[in-house]
Amino acid sequence: MIDFSKIKYFRMEEFDSPDQPGSGEIINEELVKMLDLMRMFYKSPIKINSGVRSEKENKRVKGSKNSAHLKGYAVDIPVHDSHARFKLLTLAYVVGFRRIGVYASHLHLDIDPDKPQEVIWYG
Repeated sequence: MIDFSKIKYFRMEEFDSPDQPGSGEIINEELVKMLDLMRMFYKSPIKINSGVRSEKENKRVKGSKNSAHLKGYAVDIPVHDSHARFKLLTLAYVVGFRRIGVYASHLHLDIDPDKPQEVIWYG
């Protein structure tokens, strides 16, 4: 479990599946540290739209059957315009994300070691 007292910008609850309070405790520590560093450089809040997902929540949002969210290896963060998308994409790469999904309303960032690395996709 992550010691969130050492994380500056995020709380464990932000990573919970909406239907399972406390599920954020399985979020990957490396992922959270990367997000914390990203947030420091971004100099503006970063909201977590989706962190850990239960099987039920993953089905509800039509997530992949082997989604990295199910294992605590992924987050989705909202983007509201192309400037924010560019800045967040750049920072995600700088802090070490090598699995990035670009969507109209959000970015998917994950570090699932069991999936192909150095990929960016558009959904």
